[in-house]
Amino acid sequence: IPESGHKYYLQFSTEDYRTGEDAGNCLATVLYPKKKSPPVVSIKCSHTKDQKEIQEEDNRIYQRIRHQSKPITGNNIPDSYGNIEPALEPVWALAVAGSSSIMWEKSTETLRYSLAQVKSVRQWIRKDDFTEFDYTVLLHEIPTQEIISCHMRLTWLPGHPLKVKHFCASQSHGGVEEGSGAESGSAAGPAAEKGANF
Repeated sequence: IPESGHKYYLQFSTEDYRTGEDAGNCLATVLYPKKKSPPVVSIKCSHTKDQKEIQEEDNRIYQRIRHQSKPITGNNIPDSYGNIEPALEPVWALAVAGSSSIMWEKSTETLRYSLAQVKSVRQWIRKDDFTEFDYTVLLHEIPTQEIISCHMRLTWLPGHPLKVKHFCASQSHGGVEEGSGAESGSAAGPAAEKGANF
């Protein structure tokens, strides 16, 4: 689109990242603006799981987190053999969801990211019902093969959008690259609320 950028029309299928089961089909448009800013995404999906099933799964994860006897901490998830301790599966699931908002913000037409590892995670104890975690995640940048380290503060309660604040530093350059305010994402499309870093 002259003066605006490139617009893509996509049709794709999705799968449950844990089980590999078919999770539905999506139609999307993605506009990469000429100026350096996140892509503008419009997406509609048909889900094979119904909302009640998704809510029940969210609640199972939430209850596992809430019923820990002490705050959850962990390092190197998955480990060097690709294993994740069952007790740490809920925090890995949240890391996958939270880091996807960072990847959405950082991706361009020529760069994409995948979550390589959770280097560390620590749970904050709150007085309200929300769960809150501090993460250090490693993102694999493709095609450069660079590993990007990002600090992520994640807040979640089932039925509410996931909130993510982050800042990322390139390991090879050592400096802070970029950060964000609160991020909230949903199936209707990610939305960003810019604010102060934490």
